[in-house]
Order: sequence, then C-alpha cells, then structure tokens
Amino acid sequence: MRKRPQPAFGVIAFFATAFGLGLYFAFAAVQGDYGLFRRAEVELEAARLTSELAALETEIARYENLTRRLSDDHLDLDLLDERARDVLGLMRADEIVIR
Repeated sequence: MRKRPQPAFGVIAFFATAFGLGLYFAFAAVQGDYGLFRRAEVELEAARLTSELAALETEIARYENLTRRLSDDHLDLDLLDERARDVLGLMRADEIVIR
C-alpha cells in the first residue's frame, strides 16, 4: 500500500489565513463604518433631512410673505388688524365677543 502525501502545513495555513481575511473583509463590507447597513442608514437620514428642509423652506416663505405684507412699502391692513387682535387682544367698539 502506498501512503498519500499529506499537504504541507504552509499550504493549509495560507488557505486558512486567506479564508479568514475574506470573511473579515466580507463582514466589514456589510457591517463596518462604511458598509452596506451604514449606507442605508445614511440614505434614510438624508431623505428625512430633505423632507425637513422642504418643510422649513415652506415655513420661511410663509414668514417672508407675512413680513413683506407688514412692511412699510406694502402694508396689508387686514393682516395688521388680525395681528393686533391676536397679539394685543384689541376689538372694535361694535363687536361682541363670545367665549
């Protein structure tokens, strides 16, 4: 009977190291700081911040409109009356207030 030659220890160590490094890099590509899961989190946060930015831009446009309507160049008397009633609690003499 003939004995089969055993593989050298160096070859086994090389493939074990290569396999271990492959697993490590695959894990890092999925779970790491720059991995797939982190990228998905960043994309979701970017979408949330984009929608928040759109809401804030709408609110800014509304306030710019109100400010322009109360400026010296373009005074909106209805808006001025509304703000005086709301902030100062003013009312006309011919009005009845129901609470």
